[in-house]
Amino acid sequence: MLGYLGVWIAFGLLLSGVMFFGGNAPANWSLMFSVPLAVLLGLQSLSFWYLVQLLPPDRTPPMRMALLWLAAGIISLSIWLGIAYGWAQFLLPAGETYPDGAFAALPLMVFAGGIAITLAVLGHYLLWAFQRSREAERRALESQVLQREAELKSLRAQLDPHFLFNSLNSVAALIGNDTVAARHMCFLMAQFFRKSLTLGREKAISLADEISLAETFLAIERVRFGERLRANFDIADDVRMVSVPPLMLQPLVENAVHHGVAHLLEGGEVIVRARRRDNFVELVVENPCDPDRPPSRSTGVGLVNVRSRVETLCGHRASVDVDAGEEHFRVSILLPAAAATS
Repeated sequence: MLGYLGVWIAFGLLLSGVMFFGGNAPANWSLMFSVPLAVLLGLQSLSFWYLVQLLPPDRTPPMRMALLWLAAGIISLSIWLGIAYGWAQFLLPAGETYPDGAFAALPLMVFAGGIAITLAVLGHYLLWAFQRSREAERRALESQVLQREAELKSLRAQLDPHFLFNSLNSVAALIGNDTVAARHMCFLMAQFFRKSLTLGREKAISLADEISLAETFLAIERVRFGERLRANFDIADDVRMVSVPPLMLQPLVENAVHHGVAHLLEGGEVIVRARRRDNFVELVVENPCDPDRPPSRSTGVGLVNVRSRVETLCGHRASVDVDAGEEHFRVSILLPAAAATS
């Protein structure tokens, strides 16, 4: 508001200068006459904002807009000129009269008032356009957030059935051969789903909690594969409390087991590493694979979900890289290293 009044005070000083140098009016009188009138015109022009909102340029015919603003400008200018006449009479000392040439300033007042009103209208339309732009940005951001939340809910809904489908197949395979192992696997599955359902409600969890989920998952699979499945977790201490999306590693270690170790007679080692790289944390899941393994009949939602979630949550700030060699498979995820909230 102070800036707005400052503009009109500057206009009043300019008008007083014109009256002093061009109209031979006394300096003190020019200041006392012009500056208050300029401020008054600025306050009077605030009412234009309501008319700007009623006459948006994208929904108002140009001819109708021009006629309405012409009428509003004439009314506003007439009111201002009437107040200017009264103010000039108020400033006149008692018993004195203005010289005959004083009324020659009337065209100057009409011109200055018309220019000022026109600029005020244009300024209000610029402000209206700026607010419309900000409002459009806000709506776009809200829409983007809602879209991301919907995508995350959809992706999370796909993760649990995918893991449950594979886990139940594993239990079914064990029931006929090793009931004790099947019972132990069911216990581990209950523990895993209890953790995953609790943490899955969060938007982000600590890497330590995510590693715990992955360890539980591999413990479940180790019941089935025995010594053929080995796990190696190499997690730096300075990244354990970094915030990551829940169930980010589980699909990757699941793929490492089912599409890597499961096809090797001697089994193999699933390696999970986490290191800090500047302001990012790098998560790596690596496993050996059989170059002669048969084509997978999997729906392939695991890696697709991880990539989609990373893109949805972090956009261009994160990346998912896949290195598919003949005898190894490596997935590297780079995420912003934000501290997990308690």
